[in-house]
Amino acid sequence: MHGYGYPPQQPPTPRPSSGTLVAVRVILVVVTVLSCGLLGWAAMLRLAIVTRRPRDWVLLAVVVVLNAGLFAFIMATPDDPDEMTDAQALILFFWLVGVLAGVVAYYLYAEIRHYSTPQPYSGPVQPVQPVQSVSPVHPVPPAYQQPNPYTVQAPPPAPAPRRLDQVRAELDELSDYLRKEGEGR
Repeated sequence: MHGYGYPPQQPPTPRPSSGTLVAVRVILVVVTVLSCGLLGWAAMLRLAIVTRRPRDWVLLAVVVVLNAGLFAFIMATPDDPDEMTDAQALILFFWLVGVLAGVVAYYLYAEIRHYSTPQPYSGPVQPVQPVQSVSPVHPVPPAYQQPNPYTVQAPPPAPAPRRLDQVRAELDELSDYLRKEGEGR
């Protein structure tokens, strides 16, 4: 039933298990590191698909462009390391490290944050029913708050056992006795 002009919505997809999420993250980070950042687009593609945010799609495009430029730069440099200038080597090094570190850091940050925040319910929207103004038979005091059923209530402190009271009394007696003995000398 989709009445009231609301478009049909798909039920929310269940959250993958923690083990699955960790395994996927490890695989994508390892692939990115072992490829020296050239396959970093895979991690960014997964992130863009999972989060569906425009920013992540733009960052995916940026990573693809940076990787294409990096590949072109590598192809333009001489094959023999002795023929490469220091400037070319530094540019290549910082480009590789920058893309690699940027992709890994942002991917882990954004995906962990995405799965750690509670997702809003995107189920079917229920129409709002008109409310009649009827005064309740038993008004609820304004200070009343419903208890949260998800909080754990600490058990009330257990009353002190009689043995503890007896030990306290004996210590007080001993203290008084020692005070009297100290005064008598």
